[in-house]
Amino acid sequence: MLERRIIRRLLALAPLCALSACATTGSAQTSELAELKAEVRAMRETQARLEKRLERMELHTSVTQARATAPSKGTSSAPAAAEPEKSFTTPELAVVKLKPRNEPAPPLPTRVPVVEPAPEDMEMFISSAPEGDSGPGASAEPKEQLDATILDAEFEQAVAALRTGNVEGGVARLSRFAEDNPRHPRADNALYFSGLGQIGLKDHEAAAKTFERLISSYPAGDAVLDGMLRLAECRLRLNQKDDARALYTRILTQFPGTAAATQAEQRLASLSH
Repeated sequence: MLERRIIRRLLALAPLCALSACATTGSAQTSELAELKAEVRAMRETQARLEKRLERMELHTSVTQARATAPSKGTSSAPAAAEPEKSFTTPELAVVKLKPRNEPAPPLPTRVPVVEPAPEDMEMFISSAPEGDSGPGASAEPKEQLDATILDAEFEQAVAALRTGNVEGGVARLSRFAEDNPRHPRADNALYFSGLGQIGLKDHEAAAKTFERLISSYPAGDAVLDGMLRLAECRLRLNQKDDARALYTRILTQFPGTAAATQAEQRLASLSH
């Protein structure tokens, strides 16, 4: 619209310029044309800026409408197609049938003659029996055959003494438990916890002896690996690094792939630096 107005203005001025060509000077025409050209140029630049602004506004409007019509998170505008149910099949397991051995059991000797003990031997057995026996069925029960419930409670109380701060009392009770019940399933654990208490008391020499006893007395116990690691720790505290390295190496060679072997390998690496 602006350009049309300018063109109309130029057309209206053209006859006037022609009529007054003789009366006006050439410099006046040149200056007016220059002003008109400058005005046209400015209007074109303004129009270009307005077109760019309009494009940006249209783009912004389209993006806003797209966001408004887009489905929100967690919802869908159209019902999602039902996913096919996953079928879980039980893998086929190979059945291995073990054939019983056909070897017969070894025969037991059944022709052993029964010999009655001599009368003088019977008198020796009777005279050497402890006091209080009233017959062959009345024998004093050894301490390891006491009720398992009582022994388990005694072990738990000793461990609880360590946890509640009575370290010296807990160590004494655990040591006595292992001494009095060497065949109890928790005898090796009693020695292990007793050694831990001695480490807490900074008595590393006594702790080392306790762990040595654990390893030698219960080589197949569940506390032997931790006991070996603790013994190596005591060796380091006593400045016996060679003995500690030997223990770590023993764990690596005899018990590969265990958590204790991993710890032993890490501590060996730290000792080598």
